[in-house]
Amino acid sequence: QVRLVESGGGKVQPGGSLRLSCAASGFTFSSYAMRWYRQAPGKERELVASIASTGGSTNYADSVKGRFTISRDNAKNTVYLQMNSLKPEDTAVYYCNTMDLRVNYWGQGTQVTVSS
Repeated sequence: QVRLVESGGGKVQPGGSLRLSCAASGFTFSSYAMRWYRQAPGKERELVASIASTGGSTNYADSVKGRFTISRDNAKNTVYLQMNSLKPEDTAVYYCNTMDLRVNYWGQGTQVTVSS
C-alpha cells in the first residue's frame, strides 16, 4: 500500500532554514508527481509546491516562491522541501502528497514552527 512518511520538521527562528523529507513506498515513485501541502491552525490545507515525476518541472505557491525549493531523488524514493528565509506565517503542519486515479494519498505530517 502507498506509504508517505515525512520528517525534518521542528522549531526555527525567523530567517532560519529547514529541510523536509518524505520517504515514499508502495508505488512506483518515479512515475508520479509529488506535492507538499501545509495546514496552519484554523486554516484550510494549501498547496505549497509540486514536482513532476522526472523532476523537470516544479511549481510554487506565490507565498513561498524564491524561498522554498522542492526536489526529488527517484533512486531513494524521496521528495524534499528546502525552506529558507522562514517566516512566522510559514508555521504549519506540512504534508507530503501524491495522487493516483483521483485518490489522494497523504503522510502523517510534520510540524514546522517559526518563532523567536
